[in-house]
Amino acid sequence: MKKWHGKLIATSFAKDQFPPEKYPEIAFAGRSNVGKSSLINLLLGTKIAKVSGSPGKTRSINFYMVEAKNKFCLVDLPGFGYARRDKAERNKWAKLIDFYSKQRSSLILVVHLVDFRHGFLENDILLQNWMKTQGLQSLVVFTKVDKVPTTKRLNYLKKYAGKMFPEVLGPLCVSSVDKTGLDELKGFLMSYIDMKLDKTQKENIN
Repeated sequence: MKKWHGKLIATSFAKDQFPPEKYPEIAFAGRSNVGKSSLINLLLGTKIAKVSGSPGKTRSINFYMVEAKNKFCLVDLPGFGYARRDKAERNKWAKLIDFYSKQRSSLILVVHLVDFRHGFLENDILLQNWMKTQGLQSLVVFTKVDKVPTTKRLNYLKKYAGKMFPEVLGPLCVSSVDKTGLDELKGFLMSYIDMKLDKTQKENIN
């Protein structure tokens, strides 16, 4: 798989700080401390997203331009479910994310990251419900699979399968430690972007 190269093009604390819509956007969402920044760094091959042992550090929507087979924007959404943040601040994040999801016609997919050890917790179910009401296509990616013995992974997947909505894509399993599933995830995202671009081109011709 060809290496991706990414650069930060916008750090947005407010909607007027969003960059212009030029390329397809794929947003990464998940609970605080799910390993989102580590996975983004692994995908882009550089320590571009700040990794912290303290959850709830990402408070902005960060846009990364990715040089791949097809250019796209990887959008890092603030982690949700971290109770120690001020309620007013968490509400501000929620409103910003809600506005982003409703107004960005370039948003083609939300990658919902879920800690493989814990599965779908209450906030993960809420996120799935929210994405469904927004009409957003989502892909479930389980992170930190290296923390679960190989012999138990299939049982975990079977247990979690019943909590996924039928229209949700995946699941895929990844690890930022041993790179399990990295190429599979990159391949899926490239194929999905190809499919969306091809569909758009056909619609423009018609």
